[in-house]
Amino acid sequence: MRQERVTEPEAEDRKPQSDEARSAFAAPVGVTSSDDESSTTSEFALPKGLDVPQPPTGDAEGSAFSTPHTYSAKHAPPAFTPPSGIPVVKLTKEAPWQDRMRTMLRMPVTERPAPEPVQKVDEAGPAVPRVLDLTLRIGELLLAGGEGAEDVETAMFAVCRSYGLDRCEPNVTFTLLSISHQPSLVDDPVTASRTVRRRVTDYTRLAAVYALVDDLSDPETAISLEEAYRRLAEIRRNRHPYPGWVLTAAGGLLAGAASVLVGGDAVVFVAAALGAMLGDRLAWLCAGRGLPEFYQFTVAAMPPAAIGIALTLTHVDVKASAVVTGGLFALLPGRALVAGVQDGLTGFYITASARLLEVMYFFVGIVAGVLVVLYFGVKLGAQLNPDQALGISERPVLQIVASMLLSLTFAILLQQERSTVLAVTLNGGVAWSVYGAMHYAGDISPVASTAVAAGLVGLFGQLLSRYRFASALPYTTAAIGPLLPGSATYFGLLSIAQNNVDKGLVSLTKAAALAMAIAIGVNLGSEISRLFLRVPGAASAAGRRAAKRTRGF
Repeated sequence: MRQERVTEPEAEDRKPQSDEARSAFAAPVGVTSSDDESSTTSEFALPKGLDVPQPPTGDAEGSAFSTPHTYSAKHAPPAFTPPSGIPVVKLTKEAPWQDRMRTMLRMPVTERPAPEPVQKVDEAGPAVPRVLDLTLRIGELLLAGGEGAEDVETAMFAVCRSYGLDRCEPNVTFTLLSISHQPSLVDDPVTASRTVRRRVTDYTRLAAVYALVDDLSDPETAISLEEAYRRLAEIRRNRHPYPGWVLTAAGGLLAGAASVLVGGDAVVFVAAALGAMLGDRLAWLCAGRGLPEFYQFTVAAMPPAAIGIALTLTHVDVKASAVVTGGLFALLPGRALVAGVQDGLTGFYITASARLLEVMYFFVGIVAGVLVVLYFGVKLGAQLNPDQALGISERPVLQIVASMLLSLTFAILLQQERSTVLAVTLNGGVAWSVYGAMHYAGDISPVASTAVAAGLVGLFGQLLSRYRFASALPYTTAAIGPLLPGSATYFGLLSIAQNNVDKGLVSLTKAAALAMAIAIGVNLGSEISRLFLRVPGAASAAGRRAAKRTRGF
């Protein structure tokens, strides 16, 4: 018994060690460690002789939001230089800040030129957390106002560069904004994020934010962080330029003008306006009760369709289809569609998918509201004819005036500045004139005509925004209103309500093709303006080379 007790611990010692007892960094057998060195070796340990500045001993733990100890506003730490060298990028201050920031943002971090602080900062450097917070707040207002993801990142990048922060990486998705700043290769990065909870369409506020970013990027305008915060707070507190009753009236006029575009007369104009205003009030009531936007669009689509059905049942000699179509024009999410396609074309696929999914939900809500009314209308004996889509009368002068009125009221609904309303009204008239000349006079496909007209809208909008150093949305979104596929959408829904599903799907497919033509045309017009307009001091090839996101082809 005693012998068994003695051999038991020896057998236990011969057992293999568990994974918890062993370490990959344990010293090999036969290697002894001295008293002044650690018994384990790490591949992340600093080599001997490497002099790395150490943080002050007073704050042992440190903080991610403290000013980096190696950072200097005037002498930023040098970045890593690749073996092939850093290519020369010609960027001049005469070019718009959007073009300069977009070019650098599309470049790899190691190839970006060193920042030149525009705003004056202290010798210790800018307050990095406050600069990042200001950047996120500016990006939040832009994203909530409907700006594209790339334009939001460009504005955020411009704010960081204006205060001398190098190696900043903004990242924008549909509801989340984040930005990371790494002072040097040996310092920990500082990352901050912000979530967009609510989206408000107010292009006046959008223009004010762009004016603030423009002033921050201007070396002749000295704006401290406190002044920038004060201006940003004023922008957030500013009230909308138009009261609620003006927006409701604008929605009614928009629907009336759209009904004239598709062949309506004065009675149809009034009926479509009343239906749209009633739908707007019902949507506001649902919003006040906290219902999601899906149900708001569903409820808002019902009154115009109900008025059209009522006119048909009472045998009033009017074009009832124009009443319903006019109401749909006021609801179609053209702004979100253009922004979604633009994000997809510029490489922001997650944000583009989210925006297009939002458009799909809104469209399904509109479809549900109209289909419910049309179904009961057909059951009550309403004689609705889908073939009326082929009988749209051609009234060039009246339709051009109606298209300009539609763009004007659309601009009011978007809360645009009064100084931009005239330009976007003329832009909408030009868009419909080009579409009418190509489709009605030239007998060209409506999809191709819509794409060309939308391309001109994007081109003129980009030119006006470059002239004023502002966003292009106020000059393009309202101008595409006359091109929205309201008629094709209505007749597709009517065919489905009459159990003619194949014909209805064909019409809805045409509506989707028209919507995509609008979005792609607007984006293509904007890119054409950047492609052919000469930037002072930059060659055409070198100026566009930085726009390549991949190097594999």
